Amino acid sequence: MSKTFGFDFSQFRGDFFGGITAGIVALPLALAFGVSSGMGPEAGLYGAIFISFFAALFGGTNTQISGPTAPMTAVSMIIIAGIVAANDGSLEKALPAILIVFLLSGLIQIVLGFIGLGKYIKYIPYPVVSGFMTAIGVIILITQILPAIGYYPKEDAEYVNKFKPFAEEIILDNILKEEAGEGILVLEDFKETIKRAERISDADIMQEARTLAGSDSSGIIGALRVLPRGLKNIRWLELILALCTILIIYGFKRITKAIPSTLVALVVMSGIAIGFNLDYVSISKIPSGLPIPKWSMFTDLDLASVSPYIFTAITLALLGAIDSLLTSVVADNMTKTKHKPNQELIGQGIGNSIAALFGGIPGAGATIRTVVNINAGGKTKLSGMIAGILLLVIMLAFAPLASKIPAAVLAGILITVGIGVMDYKGLKAIPYMPKPEVAIMLIVLVLSSFWNLVYAVGIGLVIASLMFMKKIGDLTAEESRVGSLEEEKAWKDEIGFPQNLKEEVFIKHVNGPLFFGSTNDIQTMAQQIPNTAKTAIIRLDKMPYIDQSGLYAMEDILVDLRASDVDVMFVGLKEQPKYMFERIDLIPDLIGEDRLYDNFEDCLNWVKENVKDEFPSHVKDVSGNNSDLSV
Repeated sequence: MSKTFGFDFSQFRGDFFGGITAGIVALPLALAFGVSSGMGPEAGLYGAIFISFFAALFGGTNTQISGPTAPMTAVSMIIIAGIVAANDGSLEKALPAILIVFLLSGLIQIVLGFIGLGKYIKYIPYPVVSGFMTAIGVIILITQILPAIGYYPKEDAEYVNKFKPFAEEIILDNILKEEAGEGILVLEDFKETIKRAERISDADIMQEARTLAGSDSSGIIGALRVLPRGLKNIRWLELILALCTILIIYGFKRITKAIPSTLVALVVMSGIAIGFNLDYVSISKIPSGLPIPKWSMFTDLDLASVSPYIFTAITLALLGAIDSLLTSVVADNMTKTKHKPNQELIGQGIGNSIAALFGGIPGAGATIRTVVNINAGGKTKLSGMIAGILLLVIMLAFAPLASKIPAAVLAGILITVGIGVMDYKGLKAIPYMPKPEVAIMLIVLVLSSFWNLVYAVGIGLVIASLMFMKKIGDLTAEESRVGSLEEEKAWKDEIGFPQNLKEEVFIKHVNGPLFFGSTNDIQTMAQQIPNTAKTAIIRLDKMPYIDQSGLYAMEDILVDLRASDVDVMFVGLKEQPKYMFERIDLIPDLIGEDRLYDNFEDCLNWVKENVKDEFPSHVKDVSGNNSDLSV
């Protein structure tokens, strides 16, 4: 192996072509995701450059290509819109808080990697992931309809004018708050209020009205709300550009997959629009020159504007972790290798943190780009680093030209991304899936689409966990046959139990773990003990585990038995349950050390020596009164 500075250059040819190909595929997606996020195409490019390079350098999957992805962009879009709205609609004012949230999500990923959480991501239920991914597709599809038809609510004068009264109200409210902060009593000095109000121009009012119009038309609900107006104001040139982009993306794949169809669509449609000098809406200008760190995210930081988004940053970090590790699994299957999940999280976190410092949107491992890299010959981390370098070179060399790309073309690209990201496998399986899992998937899908992506995932995880716990409890209960005393059977080592002591001694079996789902069964114990019994033997040979709910249920039972003057003995107590009993002093306060037996034979010897037959004249139940609780 030819290694320099820890890198394997023996596969350089394959890594070079893999990185170049993946970088070319990433270019149009990076631009599209940047525009979709609300931060502009340069934010998508910066995210693709830095995440691709540093996630590959420090990550744990050799062939992974990282960058902005549809799920990460959808969540980022919500964060950006919320913080911008809280900053009077100014992206410039909101940018420090936005980038701090992105930086936090990257740092959280690094922490997750260091504490070894990577191996636990696989336990997230499939219905939650399926509902979330389909919702991402729905969100992208619906929100891209308006730019695809060339309708921008903030540019619709008639629509914006509807918000002028509300804009004036907000501006006046801000003036009053300003005066209150300065200690000015408005009722005594209303002239000052009038003076400040007179300084507000029509342009200021219209700017606030545009902000309100943009907020009202954002997201799925907002897009659907203004869709009728959009359909009345279609710009046919924009629609044709978007439709032709979509047709090329799907049609060119049928000709060859050697050249990325997304790139072909971007080049062809942008070339036509620019070459024929068509009257179209272009994306915002992409800055030329090297990216510059956004130090204002620290100097102009307002912690109050960030604190509501801490939970969102955690969710963004977890989403990026899931997205990346799922792609790592795909890469493993294709290359017959084994990724390092915790190292991958650290790499993704470093990439996202550095991208945030330069104003880029967050990302994760990208499945399509990773597959393209592997198929083109990528073998080592160099491929991902080369992809990032290529994007930087393209930005430096072609930023002015890229700034002329039609917005409708990127909308068309995003529509195909939205269609592709949906989980059709999960949707097709709905008729055959268990109803609880279908319910979880649909709940996450609907809540993510029409309410909040972050909360929807949290609610989905809670419901899935509760359903899982109930299912385990039900399965345990099915095995637990707590029947009448006549139905219960003795264990093999109890067959020789003295017949004349069966009314005086009650034997109880606990089969399996005693946890919150089975406490109702164990609580029937006291009710089963006959009045004649003065000794209770609880067989715990098959109880390997007890949780806090089971612990307190057992304590209540022992307290009741002690109050009834019933002598209780434990047989076969395992290490973990004993430790738990000792922590709350159940041992020795309720069960003395002398009442703990390793085997039934020793316990039986004590019974024979100490328990007297108090009902010799009674006819004994030869079937025995041993009970059997399988928990």
